[in-house]
Amino acid sequence: MELDLARLRALAAAVDHGSFEAAAVRLHVTPSAISQRIRALERQAGRVLLVRARPIVATEAGSTLLRVARQIDALAADAGRALDADGAVLPIAVNADSLATWVLPALAPLAEGIAFEFHRGDQSRTLELLRDGTVLAAISSEPETVQGCRMRRLGDMRYLPCASPAFVERWFADGIAAGLASAPMLVFDEHDGLQRRLLDELAPGSAPPRHRVPGSADFVLAAELGFGWGMVPEAQRTERLVPIVEGAGIDVPLHWHAWSLGTPALERAEAALVAATPRAGG
Repeated sequence: MELDLARLRALAAAVDHGSFEAAAVRLHVTPSAISQRIRALERQAGRVLLVRARPIVATEAGSTLLRVARQIDALAADAGRALDADGAVLPIAVNADSLATWVLPALAPLAEGIAFEFHRGDQSRTLELLRDGTVLAAISSEPETVQGCRMRRLGDMRYLPCASPAFVERWFADGIAAGLASAPMLVFDEHDGLQRRLLDELAPGSAPPRHRVPGSADFVLAAELGFGWGMVPEAQRTERLVPIVEGAGIDVPLHWHAWSLGTPALERAEAALVAATPRAGG
């Protein structure tokens, strides 16, 4: 199947910007040109590639070609960098806690030559962004290999069950199990299962009230202010937080997944992240 680059770019722009009109502005053409290019690509593929909604989303077949478009753009950006043109653009999916602790310092030395696009997601769900072509690489807790990608084990991120001293004194005076059964807890979002893992181990069947705090720094602040207890990254634990259960840390494995493109930007980012990955208990 011989693919036309202009058609692939029209497909990617429509998904990225949500409409043919916005894609046309991005590519400096008319909305009609975007529509014609995508219809031609659909005829060539023999499949519907986009759901014409607001915003536009890719179908399963469209996601396959979207990945191709992303890879071509990455290769072109790296070629341009080698020719002293525009710098490479590297979209990466990263869980919020890694982004807030070790990822940004690790990649900072590369920021002059690579334009990073960070897509935040839970470490168990970042692979979805890799599969649908939104990103070229992802940090994930999942060891599953994505077709067309390589996977490398990075290390572990340790989480500790923490709360403010006043919160612990109020809710855990009668013991750990009794406290966990009733004390309010913090969750990052609906996919955050770390607190549930501790509950299932030490207070099975309990269903305490929950505060949803979808931000890494905000999550820590909420714990410090006494909203509830939560699993806090060891690297983010402050003097205003104490463990509610000694020795009850949870180690979350981290894996690097990247499309098998071999571009300089991907290789440099991978090397920097491998060198900086936290180790459990370190």
